[in-house]
Amino acid sequence: MRSLVFIATLAIGGAGCQPEPSATVSPSSDTSAMVPETTTSNSSAVQSTEPKGSHRITQPDPKEANLETVLNPSESARDWTAIVVHHTATERGSVESIHQTHLARKWLGIGYHFVIGNGQGMDDGLIEETFRWRGQMHGAHAGRNEYNQHGIGIALIGNFENTPPTPAQIESLTELVTRLARTYQIPPDRIFGHGELKTTACPGRLFPLAELRLACQTEPRTADRPAYAFEGSAQ
Repeated sequence: MRSLVFIATLAIGGAGCQPEPSATVSPSSDTSAMVPETTTSNSSAVQSTEPKGSHRITQPDPKEANLETVLNPSESARDWTAIVVHHTATERGSVESIHQTHLARKWLGIGYHFVIGNGQGMDDGLIEETFRWRGQMHGAHAGRNEYNQHGIGIALIGNFENTPPTPAQIESLTELVTRLARTYQIPPDRIFGHGELKTTACPGRLFPLAELRLACQTEPRTADRPAYAFEGSAQ
C-alpha cells in the first residue's frame, strides 16, 4: 500500500503559485500579514534551520503515532480560522526552490505552511511542513491580511490550469485538510482556493475544490478506515 510521507526539508523548481498578470504579487503585497517579510537577523535562523526535521506518515503504522503531534505543535497554536489551497503553477518544484524564491523577494522565506509534491522535485504525495507551521507563524501566501494571519497555506506542486493534481496529491491533501479542519474547527466553507480571495487563477481550473470541501464533511476515520500514523525521525 502506498505510503503517505510527511517530511520537513528544502530542492529545485517552483516559485509558488503564480498570479495572473493583473495580480502580480510583489514583495510588499504579501506582507499584508502586517509582519515585515524581510531577511533580518531572525530570518538567518530560518534559512539555517529550514531542513531540520524529517517526519513520515505511513499507512497504517502500529507504532504510537502522531500526526496529531504535527497538527498540535509544541508552539502555542495560532488562531487558525481558514485553510487556503494553492498550486505552484509549475511542472516541478520543492520546498527549497519556493523558499529560495521567496527569500529573493525579501520575505522571511517560503510563504506556505505545507507543500505537497507531485513526483517532480518532491516525491508524489509527499507532504512537507515548513518553518512557518513549526513556529506557528503567519503566512505570506494569501495577499490579504486576514488570511495571511489566520489562514493555513497549503501549496501543491503542479499547474492545475493544464493538468489535475495527481491521485497521490489528492489523497495526501484530503487527509491533511481533513485533520487540520477537525483539529482547528475550520468548517468546509472556510476552505478556500486562492482565487476566491484575490484575482488569480490559483489553484487552477482543474483543481477539485468542491470535492475537497465535501470530503471534509465526512465522518472521522474508523477501524475500517484507519487513521494515518505519524512517525518522526531527525536528520
